[in-house]
Parts: sequence; C-alpha cells; structure tokens
Amino acid sequence: MSELYIGLMSGTSVDGIDAGLLEFTNNTFKLLEFEYTPFQESTKQAIHTLSSADRAIFLKDYGLLDAQLGHLFAEASNNLLVKSGIKSSEVTAIGSHGQTMHHAPDLSPAFSLQIGDPNIIAEITGITTISDFRRRDIAAAGQGAPLAPAFHQAIFSQFFNLSKQSVCIINIGGIANITYLSNSNTIGFDTGPGNALMDYWIKKHRGNAYDKNGAWAKSGIINQELLAHLKQDAYFKLDLPKSTGKEYFSPTWLKQIIKQLSSYKQEDIQATLCQLTAETIADAIQQYAPQTSNTLICGGGVHNKHLIESIQKRLKHPVSSTAKFNINPDHVEAMAFAWLAKQTINNLSGNLPEVTGAKNAVILGGIYPGKKGLSRK
Repeated sequence: MSELYIGLMSGTSVDGIDAGLLEFTNNTFKLLEFEYTPFQESTKQAIHTLSSADRAIFLKDYGLLDAQLGHLFAEASNNLLVKSGIKSSEVTAIGSHGQTMHHAPDLSPAFSLQIGDPNIIAEITGITTISDFRRRDIAAAGQGAPLAPAFHQAIFSQFFNLSKQSVCIINIGGIANITYLSNSNTIGFDTGPGNALMDYWIKKHRGNAYDKNGAWAKSGIINQELLAHLKQDAYFKLDLPKSTGKEYFSPTWLKQIIKQLSSYKQEDIQATLCQLTAETIADAIQQYAPQTSNTLICGGGVHNKHLIESIQKRLKHPVSSTAKFNINPDHVEAMAFAWLAKQTINNLSGNLPEVTGAKNAVILGGIYPGKKGLSRK
C-alpha cells in the first residue's frame, strides 16, 4: 500500500520554498511532483533582518513573520496539490522544516529555532503537519543538524554497493554539509559556508541575488592572504559532531576579517569566498572520508559551475550532480523532510546519533493534526 507525503524546505539561502510530493510504497519512494515558490524581496529582507545575530527584535515582528511564513508554506503545499491533481485528503502528512532563524547547538543550554507556524499549515491544507524537527535531537544532547544524512543513507545506498565503494553527498545551500556513506559507518556534519557569503557579497556590490555560474568569482583572483585568514577560523578545526549556520558565518564575520587587509578588489573577494567553500568541502572529504570513490552534489550550489570545478580540482575521484542518478539536486532537501515526516508518523527515529552526537535515536518533530486527526486512513 502506498502513502503520500509532502516535504517543505526553506534553507539558509533564503530564496524561497521547495515543496515536494512523494509516494512511498514499502521501502521504495518516488517524487511525484515538485513546486518552487520564490520569496518576495520584502519577505527575504524580513528573514535576514530578524535572523541577524545579536540583533534586538520586536516580538510583534517575530510573530508576524512566523504567521506569514506559515501561510506561505500552506500556499506552497496547496499549489503543489493543484499541480499534481492530488486531493489533500490523499496525503498522510506534511513535513515542514521551517525557516531557520538561529542555530546555536553549542550554547548552554543549546537551541535551534525554525519558524513558519505549523498550526496555520495544518489548518489551511487540512493535512497533518510535522515540524520543529531539530529540537528533539538537541534535547537528546545532539547538534540538531544535519538531519539529511539519515535520508541520504536511505536513498543513495540503493545506487552503490557500499561494501565495495563509499560515497559522499554534499549539499550546498547557504551552509554546506556532507554525508559520507560506507559499509562501516555514516558521517555527517556542516563543512562551513556554502552560498551564503557569496550571495551576500554579490548582492551588496552588484545587486544580484547570486553569482550565476560563478562568473564573477571566476573573473577575480583568489586573495591568498584573505583565504588563509578565513580558513583559520576555529570552526574548521572543531572535532565532530558539529554544525553551524549563517548567524556564525555572517557578513559581520566576513567584514571583521576583511578589515585586516589593506586593499582588495570586489571580484577578488568573490573569488576568494568561492574558493573558501570549495576548499573547506574538499578538506572535509580528505580528512574524514579519504576512501570516497564518488562525490555527489545537491542544493543550489550545484549550479555554480566555477564552484563545482574548483571542488573537482581538489579531489581525485569523480564529482557530479545527483542528477546523474535521476535525482534533481534542487529537490533533495524537500524530499528529505517528506521522508522525515513519514518516519515520525510511523513512530520511527529520524536522527542518526553518530552524526548529530545525540545520546540516542529519537522520533523527531511536533505533530499538528489535520482535518482527519491523527488517523492514517
């Protein structure tokens, strides 16, 4: 018997909402439909403003954005259903990651905050909604991230004989993270900046949302002095488990380091930021997954041709998009949260303690019943 789930994802790149409709049959699943909804500029600005580290905010603004995002996630879900021709009553549950506002797994006590009111999603769609996936892992002394490795393990192990070869999956969003799959273990952690700093720099100086194909970065010359300063950050030397966010690798973090330089060209900074992402990803693979035989890339960064070429230059094995296995690299994270919702509905854990550092495997998320209540029929 098959079941339908929707996964919703809005990542640290703050570009919009990914919505995926998945059909699960026994131990197999396939993506039936996908819908991308870009954020309006005003929404992007509100998210950036309220998620700025160490900035005072008004509770009214926080609550308003939480509700607004709830409506946007619900609208994305309903549009997805219209596009697919599927009725809401046929969908078992929605898994909504929400929009991360602050991720602080190393504070005491630790916390991670995602917004996008799931009550609104459940009410408007009529579908049981699961959200707030990260905090239960943190309650179990984990990092709360990354959560995708459990899904990567489920989906990509079918393409590789892990007893004979191992594989890395790299997701490059605002922050980049790695999953290493082998016959003996699974490793996962955030490697550091992905697209966030590059997006910030080109937006500031060119007015563009992102560096298409990495063309601006390619036009510059890598500033080796700056690159060395950036790579000296303590995060890159931390032992596993570890995770981070754009509240750490922020514009403020970048400005503080740039101030140490006497002069620079804007395109050279972009080239250096691109190289920082490439090198920290490649360094992570070489340090923690030296036996990797294939690296697959997903997330928005896969479209940065210059970035992917820079990663490939530092590795001795093939690097390719997940599209090589007929998995659209832009769809993977939304698919992951549909899968996590299914895990929760079926009373199954969604975290990997060996990845997050949690004391034990736990069932993730809060459940907000839809019109059918908690019935799965």
